[in-house]
Amino acid sequence: MQAQPLIAVSDVEASSRWYQTVLGARSAHGGKDYEQLMFGERLILQLHRWEAHGHAHMGDPEKRPYGNGVLLWFHTEDFDEAVERAASISAVVLDGPRENTNASHREIWLRDPDGYVVVIAGPYGDTGM
Repeated sequence: MQAQPLIAVSDVEASSRWYQTVLGARSAHGGKDYEQLMFGERLILQLHRWEAHGHAHMGDPEKRPYGNGVLLWFHTEDFDEAVERAASISAVVLDGPRENTNASHREIWLRDPDGYVVVIAGPYGDTGM
């Protein structure tokens, strides 16, 4: 089994560009209503426009914060490059980059264009700051 998170966003194409840059991902679908983002051959995130297709359980775009209590957490082997990519687009940094001694890795906490919290974590044992 593998998680394939889907988040509702206001602008699929803009969010796709943000996630592609920050995560080093690529588009596998593209479009104004729906996107699939891939890392290698693995689907890592789906983006869906709030108003598209009338899904009953998508949530309410008027109620914020989006994803209250949910973090989009990504593990990467290229943590330093991910931090550089986030900086290259002036991503909003909530915390870090810093060492998380409890998890024995480095991490950076970001806010995406729709307000979701995105965490990028380096590999276990990568504590070199």
